[in-house]
Amino acid sequence: MASRKRSTDSLFTVLLAFGANIVVAIAKSVAALLTGSASMVAEAAHSWADTGNEVFLLQAERRAARPRDELHPGGYGREAYVWSLFAAVGLFTAGAVVSILHGVSELGSDAPDTDYLINYVVLAVAFVFESISFLQSYRQASATASRWGTGTLEHVISTSNPTLRAVFAEDAAALVGLVIAFLGVLLHELTGDAVFDAIGSILVGVLLAVVAVVLIDRNRRFLLGEPAPDRVNQAALALLLRHPEVERVTYLHLEYVGPERVFLVAAVDLRGNDRESDVAEDLYAVEQELERDDHIAEAVLTLSRAGAPALLPRPDPDPDLDLDSGHIPTG
Repeated sequence: MASRKRSTDSLFTVLLAFGANIVVAIAKSVAALLTGSASMVAEAAHSWADTGNEVFLLQAERRAARPRDELHPGGYGREAYVWSLFAAVGLFTAGAVVSILHGVSELGSDAPDTDYLINYVVLAVAFVFESISFLQSYRQASATASRWGTGTLEHVISTSNPTLRAVFAEDAAALVGLVIAFLGVLLHELTGDAVFDAIGSILVGVLLAVVAVVLIDRNRRFLLGEPAPDRVNQAALALLLRHPEVERVTYLHLEYVGPERVFLVAAVDLRGNDRESDVAEDLYAVEQELERDDHIAEAVLTLSRAGAPALLPRPDPDPDLDLDSGHIPTG
């Protein structure tokens, strides 16, 4: 249930961003053609890159939601990071590189005055649409962050949901880019020097490059196998120890295999001294029960080695973990 709600929220966020970006991209392109403003060209490239990226993010949501099968016992969750990585690379190439190269080519050019009013109107309209999209991604991130007791920005950086991170980052960059473009156009109008317009284009490109590199690095980390944070490990440990068959846990490893989905490996001691065949069945039963949690893609349990020290949960567990629900809260 929780994973389906996350998927629905993320899908709505991506669709809203796609609609806003395509309207803004068309408006900016028309303004760039009519005025020749370097900053508007950069902004148009930015919005078209964002629009294309939303297609990759929609694909990420669709393919990552497929149920696991025999070939993929851990599910298809990591596909979200693959398609989000494509989106980040697209932002870098189609957005950052184009904006920087165009700005550099316009440095020193003696561009005539343009119809500044068109640029101002388009930038204002774009700011409204981008703000609507950003507020949706902010609301989704803030709601999740508050449930887990973290800051919104901290959650966006660390979340295992790559589509939320991408839309949030792209929309935030879009709003900052619009301010930069406005200043470039304004300084061009006030001074009559087109170099400020060109600098605006370069700065927008640099901004997009920084955002793209951050997104590329985060997706790379999750594709390589991002370990779960301590709060998630504590929740999983407490959940294991609550099981009537489990006496103690001596090893625990959680690794993200998709948005808010983890692969759990643990070494446990079971209560009693059952026969080896019975122990195998008991372990399998615990694994099956764990996998009923929406956040656990696959669980693998083994017996603890003799003399291995037990892992103990913190005496003051985070109240936001809500362990009574029987679920592991992941981010």
